Amino acid sequence: MAGGNHNTAREEKATSRGQSEANRRLKYISLAVLVVQNASLILSIRYVRTLPGDRFFTTSAVVMAEVLKVLTCLLIILLQRRFNVKDTVYFLVDSIVFQYKDTLKLAVPSLIYTLQNNLQYVAISNLPAATFQVTYQLKILTTALFSVLMLRKSLSRVQWVSLLLLFAGVAIVQVQQEGNKEASVSGGSNQNYTVGLVAVVISCLSSGFAGVYFEKILKGSSASVWVRNVQLGIFGTVLGMLGLWWNDGAAIARRGFLFGYTDMVWAVIFNQAFGGLLVAVVVKYADNILKGFATSFSIVVSTVMSVYLFGFHVDLLFTAGAGLVIGAVYMYSLPKATASSSSSSSSSSSAVAPRTDGPELEAFLPKAEPPSD
Repeated sequence: MAGGNHNTAREEKATSRGQSEANRRLKYISLAVLVVQNASLILSIRYVRTLPGDRFFTTSAVVMAEVLKVLTCLLIILLQRRFNVKDTVYFLVDSIVFQYKDTLKLAVPSLIYTLQNNLQYVAISNLPAATFQVTYQLKILTTALFSVLMLRKSLSRVQWVSLLLLFAGVAIVQVQQEGNKEASVSGGSNQNYTVGLVAVVISCLSSGFAGVYFEKILKGSSASVWVRNVQLGIFGTVLGMLGLWWNDGAAIARRGFLFGYTDMVWAVIFNQAFGGLLVAVVVKYADNILKGFATSFSIVVSTVMSVYLFGFHVDLLFTAGAGLVIGAVYMYSLPKATASSSSSSSSSSSAVAPRTDGPELEAFLPKAEPPSD
C-alpha cells in the first residue's frame, strides 16, 4: 500500500515537473513572439516608407489590414463551429446584430484604433524607428493616468516612480533628437520630425484612453476574442474607408487602391493584421514582467537594427534616455508588494497592461467562451 502511494506521488511529481517545463517553454516562445512582433512591425514600416519610388497609400494599408483581420477571425469562428456555416451565421447574427448595443459599444474604441493605426504610419514615416519605439512607451504613462482618472485605480509608489523615469527618459531622447536632426532623419524633404512627434504623442494618448475605455465598458463580458475582433474590424473597415476617401480619395480614384504595393508592403500589412491577433493568443502565457521585458528588449532590437538598416546614430544622450525608458518599463511591470490582505492583491492589476500593437488586443481576451447554441 505504501509502495503504491509512493509511486502515485512520484508520478504526480513527474507530471507537475513536465507541466512546469512546458509552461516555461511557452513563456520563452511568448517572449520571442512579443519581441519579434514589436520590433519587426516598426522597422518594416520605417523601411517601406523610406524606400525611393512610388509610395503606397497608408490609408489603404490600414483598411486592408482590418479586412484581413475580420476574414481571419471569421475563419477561426467557422473552425470553432466545426465548419457548420448555418450555425456560424446564426451565431454571428446573434452576437453582432441582435446584441447591437454590445456591438455599438465598440464604435468609439474602433474609431480611436483606426486613428491610431493611421497616426502610426505618419509617425514612423517621420521619425527614426528607434526614436519612435522609445517615445511610443509614453502609452504606458497615458494608460496609467486614464486608469487612475476613469477607473479610480491605484498605483504603487514604484509604478509612480517608474512613470516619472519614463517621462524623463523620453524627454532626454527628444532633446538628443532635436540637437541631432540631420543624423536622425535621413535627408528626405518630405520627412518632418515635428509632425512625427505630434503623431506619436496623439497616438499614445489615444492608446491609453482606448485601453481604459475598453476595460470600463467590457468588464465582465463573456464574448470571445474572435467575436470582439470581428465587431472591431467591421467598424474599423468602415471608418478606415471614410478616412481613405477624405484624405486620399481623389488620388486613389486616379491611381488605384493597391498603388505602390510591393511584397514588402504586403508583409507589413500581414504583420499588422495577424501580428496583433497572434500576440492576443500568446499573451495569455506571458505575465506582466515578461511583457515588460519583451517591450524593453524590442527597444534594444529596434535600436541595433536601425543602426545597420538606416544609419541611425546612437550617442550617450540617446543611450541614457533609452536606458531610463527600458528600466521604467521593467519597473512598471513589477507586481505590487502584497502589503496586507486581498484588497492589496486585487489592486495589483491596477494598471492596464499596455497594448502591444496596435490594436493590440490584451483587452479583448475572453474571460469565458460563449456557450454553444
